[in-house]
Amino acid sequence: MPDLPTPQDATEAALFSECWDAVLSYADLCTSGSLTAHQLATEAFTLGMREVRAAGIVPARGPGRRAGRLPTIPELLTAVRSTAASWEADGEGHKLDPDLRLWLNSGQAARYTGPPLQRPVALRGLRDMQEADASLLWLAEVEALPLPTVARRLGLDAATVAEELDQVRGLFRDRCHRAHVDTPMDAQCRSYARLLDAVTRSPAADTPGDLSRHLATCVQCAEAAACLRLHGGGLPAALAGGVIGWGGLAYLERRRRAAEVRLGVGRPGAAEADGGDSEEKEGRNRVLRNGLLAAAVLLSVLALGVSMMPFDGSGDSGDDRAATARDDRQPVADPAVPDTTTTTTTAAGPTASRTPSRTPSPTASRSRSDRKNPDPEPQGTSAATTSAGPARTTPPAAGCRADYHLDSQWSDGFQATVTVTTDKALVGWQVAWRFRDGQQVGQMWDATVHQDGSRVTASAADYNKSVSAHGTLTFGFLGSWQRENRVPYDFTLNGAACATN
Repeated sequence: MPDLPTPQDATEAALFSECWDAVLSYADLCTSGSLTAHQLATEAFTLGMREVRAAGIVPARGPGRRAGRLPTIPELLTAVRSTAASWEADGEGHKLDPDLRLWLNSGQAARYTGPPLQRPVALRGLRDMQEADASLLWLAEVEALPLPTVARRLGLDAATVAEELDQVRGLFRDRCHRAHVDTPMDAQCRSYARLLDAVTRSPAADTPGDLSRHLATCVQCAEAAACLRLHGGGLPAALAGGVIGWGGLAYLERRRRAAEVRLGVGRPGAAEADGGDSEEKEGRNRVLRNGLLAAAVLLSVLALGVSMMPFDGSGDSGDDRAATARDDRQPVADPAVPDTTTTTTTAAGPTASRTPSRTPSPTASRSRSDRKNPDPEPQGTSAATTSAGPARTTPPAAGCRADYHLDSQWSDGFQATVTVTTDKALVGWQVAWRFRDGQQVGQMWDATVHQDGSRVTASAADYNKSVSAHGTLTFGFLGSWQRENRVPYDFTLNGAACATN
C-alpha cells in the first residue's frame, strides 16, 4: 500500500491528480475499453510528465514561465494523442476507438505533425503565449473551472482574475491573428484575411455573404475565425479543437461535468441562498481529499511504469502530437429512465457529504484479483434498521450480471470499478447497490451518483446512455471506508436484480 502524501506535498499531489484525471478522461475517449484506457493514460502520462519536467514546466503558475510550450494539461493531452499514434503504428490499433484510427490514418492528422506554419491556429496561438497566461486561459475555458478556483490554483488575486482573463483572451486573439496572417494561403484566403479580422472583433458586426460562403468551405479560415471571435461562447471549442483535436467536444463536456462535481454543483439545495458558500467549501474539501488519495496510488503506479518503460528522450513533446476537431461522441438527450433513487437510509457508516457526482472522467483499470461473494443477506432488504420507511423489494431479475472490482485500497480510501452486462438493449440505465460497512462514494466517473445511507445509485452520463443487447456498461469511483471494506450486495439494473460474478 503506497504512503499518503505528506502535508507539504499536498498541493503538488492534488495538482498532479487533476492532471491524471484529465489524461484518463481523454484516454477513455480514444480507446475501446476501460482497461486499455488506463494503459494508454499511464503510458502517455509517464512520458508526458517526463517531458514536462525536463522542459521546466510544472502544473502551477509562477515567474519565469516561457512561451513556446503548452500548459501542463494540454501538453499531457497531446501526449495521449502521440501515444495513440504509436499504438497504431506498432500494430496495436485494435485497442483504439475506430473513429480515432480513421483520423490517425487521414490527411487531417498530418496537419498536427507537419510544417509548423500549417498547424491549427489555436495550437500556434497558445504556444506563442507565456505559459502562465496560457494556463489561465486553458483552465478557465477548457477545464471549465470557476474563476475563484483558477485564481487559487494559479496564485492570482480573486478580485482581478476576471479582468486578467479578459486581457489574456485578447492576447490569445492577437497571437491567433498573427498566426493566421503568417500561414501560407492562396490568393482568395489572403483577400479575406483583413475582413475576417474586422468582422470578428465586434459581436455587432455582420458577416458579408461572400465571406460567410468562404468560411463554409475553407477549414483553415473557419478555424481562424473561431479563434478570433471571442464573443458567442465558441472559444472553448476552438481551443479544444485546435489543441486536442479529435474528441475535443466530448472532452469539453466531460471536463464541464467534472468541474461541477469538484465544487458540489447539482447537490440538492446547493444553489440556495446563504448556504452555498459552506456547501461549496465542503465539496472542495471532499474532492481535495479524494484527489490526494488518488494521487498517492497514481504516483506509485507511475514509479513502476517509468522503471519499465523505454524512453529515448527525443522528439518535440507538443509539436509531434496530433489532433483534429472531430468528435462523433456527442451527448444525447436524456431518455426516460425508471426511478430507483428513492431508497432507504441507514445509520451505518460515517457521516459524509452526499453529493450527486457527475464526473464523466474515464474508468480505471480492471485487473483481475480476488473477488468476494456477497453476504447471504436477502436481496432487496436493508442490512440495518431504516429511517425512511419499509425496506425496498427488488423486482424480478431482468437478465443482467454485475461485476464489482476493488482496483486499489489504502488506509481510509479505495478505488473500485463496476461493470454490468445486460441481456437487453438499453437507452438509459441506473445501477444501484448496497454497502455493508458504511462506505461513502466521493467521486464517480462515467456516471452520476446519489447515495442514501448504504444505498448507492449510479445513473448514466449523457454520452453513455445507450447499451446494446449483451453489451456492458462500466463506471468507476473513489470511496472512503473505516473498519471494513467488504464487497457490496443487492445490485440492480433499472430496478431489476442482477446476478453477481
